[in-house]
Amino acid sequence: MSKRFFLIVLDSFGVGELPDACLWHDEGSNTLGAIRNHPAFRCPNLRELGLFNIQGVGGGVPSPKASYARMTEKSMGKDTTIGHWEIAGVVSPEPLPTYPNGFPEEVIAEFEKRTGRKVLCNKPYSGTEVIKDYGKEHMETGALIVYTSADSVFQIAAHEDVVSVKELYHYCEIAREMLVPPHNVGRVIARPFSGEYPFARTANRHDYSLVPPSDTMLNLLQKAGYDTISVGKIYDIFAGSGVSESNRTSSNTHGMQVTEALQARDFNGLCFVNLVDFDMKYGHRNDVAGYAAAATEFDVFLGNFLKNMREEDVLLITADHGCDPATPSTDHSREYTPMLICGKGVRSGVDLGTRSSFADISATVLEYFGVPQEGTQGESYWSVVKK
Repeated sequence: MSKRFFLIVLDSFGVGELPDACLWHDEGSNTLGAIRNHPAFRCPNLRELGLFNIQGVGGGVPSPKASYARMTEKSMGKDTTIGHWEIAGVVSPEPLPTYPNGFPEEVIAEFEKRTGRKVLCNKPYSGTEVIKDYGKEHMETGALIVYTSADSVFQIAAHEDVVSVKELYHYCEIAREMLVPPHNVGRVIARPFSGEYPFARTANRHDYSLVPPSDTMLNLLQKAGYDTISVGKIYDIFAGSGVSESNRTSSNTHGMQVTEALQARDFNGLCFVNLVDFDMKYGHRNDVAGYAAAATEFDVFLGNFLKNMREEDVLLITADHGCDPATPSTDHSREYTPMLICGKGVRSGVDLGTRSSFADISATVLEYFGVPQEGTQGESYWSVVKK
């Protein structure tokens, strides 16, 4: 009988500030706390699994159906790349470089030389505001809008009528190739937009991440002969390393549809899912109502998914960082993340407390499949939760 493990990352779904949040100016951040009392938040399935039984959350049910924990980020960062790498067993003791004052002149000059296009902006900026403020000049001049954020990102925005999506992707590949230490940013991101002022970003975003510095659980599972299927931007986050099948998505809705289709399919291994809208559309835009409604949509999907799980299936739900939509900041927040694990072969109601690293998830996945950790980090809790 095949073994299937579904690992779903609710991108940015934090559950409260970490003890060191002050180092990132994230004191008081609590993504779940910001949305849980909004009228649009209706998540009975997450509640019954034990989301609110997690330490520090409050309001739990008497008999949660899943086992649960609060996960601590051990890596020095709060971005997507580092968070997912840690979930997959690689802890990053050094933060990736960030650029609060924009990229150095020599970096921009080299990028302009290699692309043959001038650069606009070169500052930390909101992705929606930057196209409002620089979109017209970009369309008049053909110059590329380059901007960053509090995270380790080099983002390139261009109107699809001025720079084709294919051409924009090529410019991102140029940037990825040239951004080496000490400017080895975590991700180069293509940010195409369209329409007339104030413009709108399209679904053709594409991320170009660093290759992980060592093997992750994906590499180890693949070497052991298991399927490693990605949904959403997982393939991009790991630069394709260790991924046997990639399924790109355009939204949370699309990502859940793809995941449902995979649930109905036979495979033997890991299905690793990222639902990005929580972060990209709602957290970064301080949209509490939108974030709450997205959680509700996921909860509806979850109800159906749970009904269709097979005998050997395991489902684990977690996050990679926070992005509190109720704080003045529009950046990621340094938070604990939730962990819910369930299945017919998983004990219910086991409180795993506060774990010391996201990497415990990787160790648990590998033990479930009987694959040695071989250099990846983390402490498995599979023996504690399995029936």
